[in-house]
Amino acid sequence: MTTATAPPTVRRRVEQLAGERITALQRGYLADEATAVAALARLRRGAGREAGQLPDLWNLIDTTPLHEPHNGARTLSERELVCAEDALHVALTLWALHQQSRREAKMHQSGSRGKPRGVGAAVRRMMKPGEIDEPLRKRLVRAGTAPDLTALAQRLRDIVLLLRRDQFPLDYALLAGQLYRWQQPGGPDDVRREWGRSFHAWHEEDQKAGEQTPVGAPATTTDTTDTTHTDKDAS
Repeated sequence: MTTATAPPTVRRRVEQLAGERITALQRGYLADEATAVAALARLRRGAGREAGQLPDLWNLIDTTPLHEPHNGARTLSERELVCAEDALHVALTLWALHQQSRREAKMHQSGSRGKPRGVGAAVRRMMKPGEIDEPLRKRLVRAGTAPDLTALAQRLRDIVLLLRRDQFPLDYALLAGQLYRWQQPGGPDDVRREWGRSFHAWHEEDQKAGEQTPVGAPATTTDTTDTTHTDKDAS
């Protein structure tokens, strides 16, 4: 007896596409491949700018798979496609900014239960064990209360620059899915809850176990294109 499998949600498809594209670029960048290095430089120029403003990025942020039939999934509406394109643009350009000059550390790493790598967890990791750094916490709150995607992207950029300084990774596939969800009715509330959950999911025990990446040291977690996020602790 064959059990029917539900087609992936639009958010899931956005996460998959972001994870696949970033993983490939990251691998090439860390191997010092000229095409990947050039691609990151182009993507960084798109940070803080609206999707579509730079035609030079169209082949780097390729949304063709979202226009094609996928495992029985329905055709996406124009509104869904626009939201997906915007989410992918913000996620990829922020990752390129985060990865800049980090030739030995993978700034995109997938999260899981016990290893949350969402925005909330990333902010928490920058704080000293047992302490809540109010300026950092306020940055997270400010991002969560952004009035629109443009403001959100700018406020996330400020957080990403701090993460790059300390070489803490972020799950950019998950972020792409959250950016897509943000643009839907009720989405900002859902994403804020996910960020709050991952903020509290990060524990000092994880740092003591060596989960924290020392500044200046290469990350040891391997890349994966498996960006399934069925566990909200990975948010």
